[in-house]
Amino acid sequence: MPTPETRVVLTIEQAAQQLGIGRTTMYALIKAGQIRTVTIGRLRRVPTFCLDEYVRNLLTEPTSLDRAA
Repeated sequence: MPTPETRVVLTIEQAAQQLGIGRTTMYALIKAGQIRTVTIGRLRRVPTFCLDEYVRNLLTEPTSLDRAA
């Protein structure tokens, strides 16, 4: 059985756990379009590369400290 570390897609709850955030925050990020998901049948899943993509985008966005300088 694949572990969450080896899966290609994760449930919303597993993806939130990977990022260390709550389920509600995860749903808000998905709704805002910041994290992409796929639908497999009737299930919504988060591809693991989309989590990596989200974190990379966080690193490239200017922070409030960058704007103040």
